[in-house]
Amino acid sequence: MPKETYIPCLLQLFRQYGYDGATLAKISEATGLGKASLYHHFPGGKDEMVEAVLDYLERWLVENILPSLQSEGDTVTKLQRMCDRLNELYEGGKQPCLFAILLLGSARDVFHHKVQELFQRWIDAITSVLIEAGMDKELAKQRAEDAAIAIQGSLILSQSLEDPTPFQRVIQQLPKELCRLVPI
Repeated sequence: MPKETYIPCLLQLFRQYGYDGATLAKISEATGLGKASLYHHFPGGKDEMVEAVLDYLERWLVENILPSLQSEGDTVTKLQRMCDRLNELYEGGKQPCLFAILLLGSARDVFHHKVQELFQRWIDAITSVLIEAGMDKELAKQRAEDAAIAIQGSLILSQSLEDPTPFQRVIQQLPKELCRLVPI
């Protein structure tokens, strides 16, 4: 099987155990591949596995989030489509964000740049939608960053409470909140 077949499994493992906790033994057990087969598919070891997962998430961003924000419709509708896709990715708030996990521990130095790049692309896309709607550039950038803060924070809270309600509330309210022209 091609190595892409194993990416969803690897995504789940790294979400569940983090970089340091996803041992080769756990990866081997979950994928059904022996260690030699793992290295055949991913000669760079665990780092290459994470890079493959990040490439998968980048493609997901390009295929799901960016088109949602660049589609036809009013600003709230575009932002709602984005939130709907994020809701799918995070299974209604039941799944943690791999980006946050990779910024902890020994993985931070290795993957920080890629995570930073993906966050920036997402923030820039939201900013563009808000500018197109007539919002001031600086306020649009702040609101886009606030969106990332709200989503990531609600994911962390949902995970810590073992209750997806905070994430679901943010996903539901965020599109209209981002479009408010006057900050509270």
